Amino acid sequence: MRNNILTSDAQAQLTPDTVLSNLKAGNSNYTTDNLTAVNINDLRAASVSGQAPQAIVLSCIDSRVVVEEVFDQALGDIFVARVAGNFVNTDIVASMEYACKVAGSKLIVVLGHEGCGAVKAACDGVELGNITSLLSNIQPAVDAVKPNVAAPHDSGNTDFVNAAIAENVNLTISEIKSMSPILAEMEAAGEIAIKGGVYQLATGAVVWL
Repeated sequence: MRNNILTSDAQAQLTPDTVLSNLKAGNSNYTTDNLTAVNINDLRAASVSGQAPQAIVLSCIDSRVVVEEVFDQALGDIFVARVAGNFVNTDIVASMEYACKVAGSKLIVVLGHEGCGAVKAACDGVELGNITSLLSNIQPAVDAVKPNVAAPHDSGNTDFVNAAIAENVNLTISEIKSMSPILAEMEAAGEIAIKGGVYQLATGAVVWL
């Protein structure tokens, strides 16, 4: 049973590749129903003096994607940012800068997921209150895949939706780099890595892009 929180000394020894391997191994644990047992009281007590997460994950708000469980991570292991459609804006990128430049995280993961309602809504051109503005952040991915996927270009076409989901992850990664010289420089120096994946609802597996 795990009762130790990730410390700053342990975090400093990690590389981006090691952290990615940790998350991949954790996802394997998740898909085989073999999550690590933890003593949550010990972890909570140890966390009072500080935190040193190894990664930050940007996920959709979907209730079926429980990010910490998907990667078999415990209290203090990862930062998690969530917004419908897992896109970035200034505040989310700033949070990533804090996680990596200030708090020492080694990896940024953009995690899309199968059956994403936000992407489906963008495929259908939904307009509803503030959702209209939110979907405008996803629309570039939808438009980008239209030439490569046969019609119909709506949420009823699973191939089209899946292509848009993956492209949305890829474009989000590009946006992170263009919006943040800090993170782009850290990646170029090998201090961090930025990776994308798509969570599969039925199996729980993350397919890395």
